[in-house]
Amino acid sequence: MSDRNFTTDDAGIPVTSDEHSLTVGPDGPILLHDAYLIEKMAAFNRERVPERQPHAKGGGAFGTFEVTHDVSAYTMAEVFQPGKKTEMLARFSTVAGERGSPDTWRDPRGFALKFYTGQGNFDLVGNNTPVFFVRDPMKFQDFIRSQKRRADNNLRDHDMQWDFWTLSPESAHQVTWLMGDRGIPRSWRHMNGYSSHTYLWYNASGEKYWVKYHFKTDQGIEYFTQDEGDQMASMDTDYHTRDLWEHIEGGDHPSWTLHMQIMPFQDAKTYRFNPFDLTKVWPHADYPLIEVGRMTLNRNPADYHTEIEQAAFAPSSAVPGTGPSPDKMLLGRWFSYPDAHRARIGVNYSELPVNTPRATTVRSYSKDGAMRHHNPGDPVYVPNSKGGPHADATSAGPVLGWHTDGEMVRTAYTLRSEDDDWGQAGTMVRDVLDDAARDRLVDNIVGHLLNGVSEPVLARAFDYWHNVDKDLGDRVAAGVAQKQGQSDPKAAEQSNKARSSARHKA
Repeated sequence: MSDRNFTTDDAGIPVTSDEHSLTVGPDGPILLHDAYLIEKMAAFNRERVPERQPHAKGGGAFGTFEVTHDVSAYTMAEVFQPGKKTEMLARFSTVAGERGSPDTWRDPRGFALKFYTGQGNFDLVGNNTPVFFVRDPMKFQDFIRSQKRRADNNLRDHDMQWDFWTLSPESAHQVTWLMGDRGIPRSWRHMNGYSSHTYLWYNASGEKYWVKYHFKTDQGIEYFTQDEGDQMASMDTDYHTRDLWEHIEGGDHPSWTLHMQIMPFQDAKTYRFNPFDLTKVWPHADYPLIEVGRMTLNRNPADYHTEIEQAAFAPSSAVPGTGPSPDKMLLGRWFSYPDAHRARIGVNYSELPVNTPRATTVRSYSKDGAMRHHNPGDPVYVPNSKGGPHADATSAGPVLGWHTDGEMVRTAYTLRSEDDDWGQAGTMVRDVLDDAARDRLVDNIVGHLLNGVSEPVLARAFDYWHNVDKDLGDRVAAGVAQKQGQSDPKAAEQSNKARSSARHKA
């Protein structure tokens, strides 16, 4: 094999020229049998896989997760055993924006993690907020569409967003987070990550617990104001991507400390609100944070497309010692995420190097399909007597879940004494935010509502915030009334209508 660094085609065959197509004479037509030219053009036309529906714009890095405290009494998962160090991948993202959208738009941030454990890949999909906009997967698709672009003019539309939110009161807690300071994190390094969902843990004795994951940034919480975020969006649309890359490249490795909230299994039956409702948080006074370990990102991807864009995270990748809860949104995502990967990347997405288990051997009977490059070989069926792998309950762990019964219905969770849509959002406004943060919250809401929100949606928005907190609602209504009709003089001068009018007069 030659050690010369010459260009080849995708079959490894040396090519004659990197610059010139095969033609009939120097001035003649290009020939169809120039296989290298055709390969380059055809591959270029197919370089992009479809972008993710939500969470299209994002970036990430590799690192390690190290357990620093003993939680083996709660879970048998290898990744959480004392002293265990596990290779991992993190991807951060915005929810609504497309791949080319600015990093500093006001939006929740995705916080997806893949742990390459000895029991198989363990995935967590979360956000930088501990709650979400809806609690039933039936509404998820509609929520995402309300945050995307209109069908007629292809523009994002605040009226559409507030129309959905004000008709979905369960969104109030998340919208309060979104309109507050954490709606625009200063960087991915300066935000927390939450599972948001409630998950199941069980230990080696089969004892079960309900848990929530909290990844607390060791860099401290920092955020952009709306004005700062807008300025950065015009200066550097990829600011968060660049920030993470440059800090890791420079040896400043960001880290997060994992804490768990752990609820005894039986508590869920009588707790004062439904602990599986994704729009609620568990008060820390009831279930305090328990430290587990530290996640550190220390290696940038070598190729963003293969290692970040094609990375596939799914909550259904749950290793022994972990599992789902009755959270309806989580159960919907249990199916939806891997299905999205099959549609976007291909049925064999798990064979891509970034998605392949690294600390264990795959012994699956999955075979064939587009882009399959490793089949299990004979036998291709189970049960068999030919030496193929067989299920092993000892390795897989017990089948643990929860008991449920009842008629088949289409209805909300059964209401409990403190199950309302406004209470936790109001508590956050009154008891968590200080005066300066409340002022910024009001300014952010008012600015958002003044950006094209029409009646009767605007009136519903005032009622929405009055339900969260009366004083907040009064301030929002007064702020909108005061600023309605006002416009930024510079923006007015530069608008298409102003320019058109000036040209007409000229």
